[in-house]
Amino acid sequence: MATANANTNTKPLRLWSSLSQDMKHQPGSVLGAAALITGTTVGAGILALPAVTAPAGFVAASATLGGFALFSIVTGLLVVEVNISTLQELGSGKGVSLSSMARRTLGNGGATAVSAAYILIHYSLLVAYIAKAGETLNQLSGLPLAAGSIVFAATLGGLCFAVRPATLNNINTFLVGLFVLSFLGLAGLTAADMQPQQLAAANWGAVPNAVPVIALAFIYQNVVPVVVSNLEGNVVKIRRAVALGVAFSWLMFEIWLAAVLGSPSLTGAALSAADPQAAVAAAAANLADPLAALRDVGGPVVGPLTTAFTLLAVGTSFIAFVIGLSDFMADALQLPTGRRQALPYVLTVVPPLAFAMAFPDVFYHALDFAGSYGVLTLFGLIPVAMCWSERYGGTSPSRQQLVPGGRPLLLAVAATAGGVIGRELLIATGQL
Repeated sequence: MATANANTNTKPLRLWSSLSQDMKHQPGSVLGAAALITGTTVGAGILALPAVTAPAGFVAASATLGGFALFSIVTGLLVVEVNISTLQELGSGKGVSLSSMARRTLGNGGATAVSAAYILIHYSLLVAYIAKAGETLNQLSGLPLAAGSIVFAATLGGLCFAVRPATLNNINTFLVGLFVLSFLGLAGLTAADMQPQQLAAANWGAVPNAVPVIALAFIYQNVVPVVVSNLEGNVVKIRRAVALGVAFSWLMFEIWLAAVLGSPSLTGAALSAADPQAAVAAAAANLADPLAALRDVGGPVVGPLTTAFTLLAVGTSFIAFVIGLSDFMADALQLPTGRRQALPYVLTVVPPLAFAMAFPDVFYHALDFAGSYGVLTLFGLIPVAMCWSERYGGTSPSRQQLVPGGRPLLLAVAATAGGVIGRELLIATGQL
């Protein structure tokens, strides 16, 4: 494939038009790609954030969210860098999975480890989404939990398989729009009795316990190959899509935390509490399930909004994860990465559906497992290792670097991810 090394600093790199000027294609939009990233990011994480960040308070939680938003942009662009270089080397417009990228940069051993981690994390999160959707449909319509899970997985899984990529992108963008509307309505109603003084406290010592779910909340790197494919390797568009998608997700997280943690009716804090630490303590005790709290204190409008908010949150993330994992499966099975390949979709949807049906109360356990270990390994340490190998390994240097900072930045990213993982391992083994 022809490359544009001499122009990488001045012109967007396009992969598809480089292959053939006569090639038919449907280039995606920055807005659509950003919506896919936001839909992937703002899923189960936003449902769990108030509960896990309440002991830290809004100030500390907000600062940590901002830090991990930047962290996720950096790691996402590291994956983009390796993905584009791999596509250039293969000379193909087909998307390539994280496993293929790892094999090229880290060898067969690295590819095997990445594949196992990738499948495990995606299955864990798909189980969480299906279980939460089944629970919500049960509360909404009285469907048995198993039936609700089947309806959710079959409807959205079938949609992902049956429609064209461009159409699915438009549907997902529409659903993300509905999710945003439900979010704005719910946050507005929740914030009606917000007390700003309740947001003033910061318990920094409680932040480390919230970090795994915060890291999980910003997961979207699994759909980077899809974004690169949809935007035809145009680096300028990809950067914008990643920045917009993550920034919009971060803004929604911040608004949601402020609305929930600042609401006395949800946290149980007294309106006249003079000490903001009292609000932090009350929130930590009473926000085990913020959505249940909303349904308890809400009226005829809040209940349906809460249901819509929950289903759209898990639904948009479910679509993105099905797309990402099915493309991964197709690549691993050496099948064409088209939306008409049935086997990758069966392998993507059926195992987590079966697990969610067997263990319907697994939602928080699945999130904790994925956030504690998998996310920061697969989307923290692995991108650094792949970029380090490509940039400094001396075999196939990357054609352009999307993230500045060189070795110090890569080491900082690895240290952040490794530190969180190490702390969780010490806790799990009883040494901390």
